Amino acid sequence: MKNLFPALHSAVTIMTPLLFAATGGLFTELAGMLNIALEGLLLAGAFSAIAAVYFTGSFTAGLIAAVCVSVTLSALLAFTTLNLRSNVFITGLAANLLAGGLTVVLSQYFFDTRGVVVLHGTAHLPLVTIPFINAIPVMGALLSGHSVYVYMGWLLLLVSWMVIYKTPFGYHLRACDKHSAALASLGIQPDTCRRIAFLVSGFFCGIGGSFLSLNLGAFVPNMTAGKGWIALVVIFLGARRPLGILAAAFVFGLAESFSNYAQGLLNMPADFILAMPYLLTLLAMVFVSVRQKGRNPH
Repeated sequence: MKNLFPALHSAVTIMTPLLFAATGGLFTELAGMLNIALEGLLLAGAFSAIAAVYFTGSFTAGLIAAVCVSVTLSALLAFTTLNLRSNVFITGLAANLLAGGLTVVLSQYFFDTRGVVVLHGTAHLPLVTIPFINAIPVMGALLSGHSVYVYMGWLLLLVSWMVIYKTPFGYHLRACDKHSAALASLGIQPDTCRRIAFLVSGFFCGIGGSFLSLNLGAFVPNMTAGKGWIALVVIFLGARRPLGILAAAFVFGLAESFSNYAQGLLNMPADFILAMPYLLTLLAMVFVSVRQKGRNPH
């Protein structure tokens, strides 16, 4: 039972970049634009954060740099997709490939290495301990002792819920997918909502990417390791709703946390144990596909 608490605590940390990426991807998904560039946006944010902190020593500068770079890449995606009318899937794939290659090239240029970039002499992200809750066994592991990024993710998810369901922009955003003609008849341009959705997606992925690298204190090439793709699954497994996304992200975080702790406990090949989160992703994709087919048999 004692091993359960650190596993729960680790699961919350692991789910955080997934939560940021999935929340950002939710906006583009509701706008009718499946954003498969989440992986590249996360990676761009991760590298930008490390580079900024390396040269300035400021975590705030790292966060701002990550958001700016990721939003800029999202703006480029929006321009090519909405203005130049390029295919959103091809554009998203190109963004992923660009981020993967460009981060290696810039790493060689700025740090003279194509490998790991480590922050030396920089403090770790500060942890926030919540009084009273910290002493409660399970609740303390879930809610207390995390970095400010974790609480920022929960707060921004709540803000996103309010924006999506309680504001005129949220109504317009949700109408972009299947009722864009009706939206246009009211004098509201659907592409404007979609463009904003892309920028919001970049904003969230920038934060999520900066957490990936700053929490580790290093940048590793392709360190996102499929988290952007898993975030897409989280969106659909969470039924395209903020609270559903929170639950789905925690499930994936728990699966990866379990695989990390299970290596020394289970008499199983380590490669199989480490593959558990990705196996869960595959099973979740099958589940979502079957559920959608059941709802729309034709």
